[in-house]
Amino acid sequence: MNCPTIDKLLQYVDNLLTEQELVELSTHLKGCNDCKHLVEELYEEQKLLKETLQTPELPDDFASTILAQLEPYGKQPKKPAWKRSMLVAAGVVLAFGLSTTLNPSFAKWVGGLFATDQVDEGLKIASNAGMAERVNREVTDQGLTFRVEDVVADSSRVALSYQIVNKTGKIQDSYIELDDLKNKISASDQNGKILNGVGMSWQKGSEYGLIEFSLREQEDLEEVNVKFDLVELNGVKGNWKMEIPIDLKERNKFTTTLSLDGALTSMNGVNIKMKEVRFAPSSSELLYETSFAKEEQAKVEAEINNLKERFGGGIVNSFANYGTAIQYHIENEEKSAVYHHNSFFEGKGHPSDTGMIQGSGADMGQIGQVAWNESFIPQNKDGKLTFVLDGVVKTVPSYFSIKFKPKELKKNPVSFEYEGNFITIKDAEKKLKFSLRKSLNPVEIDNIFTIEMEGGKEAGSSDFGAWSIVDDQGKAFLAYHSGSILDEKDKNGRYKTTLDLRAYDIDEVPEELTLHLLSVTHYEKASDKWEVPLFK
Repeated sequence: MNCPTIDKLLQYVDNLLTEQELVELSTHLKGCNDCKHLVEELYEEQKLLKETLQTPELPDDFASTILAQLEPYGKQPKKPAWKRSMLVAAGVVLAFGLSTTLNPSFAKWVGGLFATDQVDEGLKIASNAGMAERVNREVTDQGLTFRVEDVVADSSRVALSYQIVNKTGKIQDSYIELDDLKNKISASDQNGKILNGVGMSWQKGSEYGLIEFSLREQEDLEEVNVKFDLVELNGVKGNWKMEIPIDLKERNKFTTTLSLDGALTSMNGVNIKMKEVRFAPSSSELLYETSFAKEEQAKVEAEINNLKERFGGGIVNSFANYGTAIQYHIENEEKSAVYHHNSFFEGKGHPSDTGMIQGSGADMGQIGQVAWNESFIPQNKDGKLTFVLDGVVKTVPSYFSIKFKPKELKKNPVSFEYEGNFITIKDAEKKLKFSLRKSLNPVEIDNIFTIEMEGGKEAGSSDFGAWSIVDDQGKAFLAYHSGSILDEKDKNGRYKTTLDLRAYDIDEVPEELTLHLLSVTHYEKASDKWEVPLFK
């Protein structure tokens, strides 16, 4: 069976497929339990993220209370910092917690959402540079009004602020559930081609929401037409349709593109080719490619084929994600870093980014060959910027394995160490999983074989990738993995970690099992300093 890629499944979960793709993938899911289970896992992660990042609703009198405390001509109090988090997957960004809780008159006084500190600096810069337009478009049904107030657009993204208002004029919760069977928000170019990459920002109880479309990978865009087809707002069913055309022809003139002339280097088995850098009012984009060096490529392909012979192509291809990436920072004229990508910081158990808006990588056909497009919030005083390579990242095959007896784990947990990861297998048994569905029998119960592990991870150590579970009869099973790497350290000074593996096809718990690690991600520091000027 020819299964879709993980990127395609992510697009399915995020409602980013075309109607034809949706029909094809839905048909595939009916006959493929592996993909069906993976989609269920993705939905669970999406639900957890939504529940975790929503912040508490402020009281109705919050704005009036604050206004009553303001002195007529005194210095304005500093606005509190608001939370913002990001999820990058398959070129899609969901930014949560970005909103303002001002009343309508106060919001109008400060100039709408894009004039506040609740949007990223890039959108504020673009707004101040003349990229903002007040449209005040609205549609009313069932006593609720959906209103789009402002649009900020340039060659890299389109952002629209919106409100939901009841018939008494009270601002409602701005959250909109995007679902192809319910609410749809789409964008198309001047030729009617649908553009992917919609993101939505909201906060529980907030007055403003933000809809954002990434245009980073689009070429020759002259116009974007944003279409709203909403059938449910705040639990009220109705019909709210709206189209907003956005002319980009003049706005595109504010973007400058600099070719990096294909600057090349090869380090620790990874080739790096710089393509270009683009500077738009709301974001700066860096485009480059990574791939395995020739000898490394041959080695990786041979090892992958070996794993396929042992465990089957379906298992090896599912979650291994063999590939290449890099770690870098961008510094200003004073040699101070203004951006970081995939960097290890003190007190962080995993690589982090600073100043980044979003990033995506597109496979180019050959294993490990990836075209990267990453965008950053522009700084007011960037000046002359320089790219500095810090290291390379390789996800390659692994031959590590560990054998244990599930029924003995309660009394005798099994521990192992692998490339800076100190892990203990705590439990391995069938566990009940409850999920809701729309049917006469709304509660679905699965009995899933689950392996639970925990331990510690040294700073900069390797990351586990895909696993396979092999029973005492030699049968291999696909393992669905999830886990966490905390910033909190254990008594040994290692970052606390958890790892769960689930297998849906193991009916009876075997006497003995073997875990096989199929892929591992290595972080290797740059052996030589390599810089690329991002200016003429």
